Amino acid sequence: SYLSPVLLLEVMSMYQSMGPIKEHIYKDEHKGGVTLKDVEAQLWVAEFAKFLKKSGKLNTPKWTDIVKTATFKELPPQDPDWYYVRSAALLRRVYLRQGVGCGALRKVYGGRINRGSAPSHHKPASASVIRKCLASLEEMKLIAKHPDGGRVITNSGRRDADRIASQVMSS
Repeated sequence: SYLSPVLLLEVMSMYQSMGPIKEHIYKDEHKGGVTLKDVEAQLWVAEFAKFLKKSGKLNTPKWTDIVKTATFKELPPQDPDWYYVRSAALLRRVYLRQGVGCGALRKVYGGRINRGSAPSHHKPASASVIRKCLASLEEMKLIAKHPDGGRVITNSGRRDADRIASQVMSS
């Protein structure tokens, strides 16, 4: 299938004009409200972290300025608001996969440990940080424990997540 150079330029300019969010889908085909799945993860997490910080309801532990997020890290996070960002990212993960537990989230946020001349291996993230973030989100009633294990998102958590997603989409 050969595309003429003129047609190729038109297609490329069309995709460049869409920007980072697929706005063309929602103008023509999308019926109903915008959900978390409709926006880019990075933009949504940043906005939801701002929302968590502005609300002032998220309890942050005292040790957030000195703790590492995993054993394979050398330094603590440089961003002073990293706890809000991690909590927002965890809420997104729970939204997308109901019933996810701490062990699975440790794998997701884990990474490669440098073992010198030996081959690198995967190490899970800190369970304490993930548990505290999940507990803080539970106190805000955004997520809840599932009877079979793991966490699920609550109605208010889904409402807040979708509201922030619609704000991200409109901006």
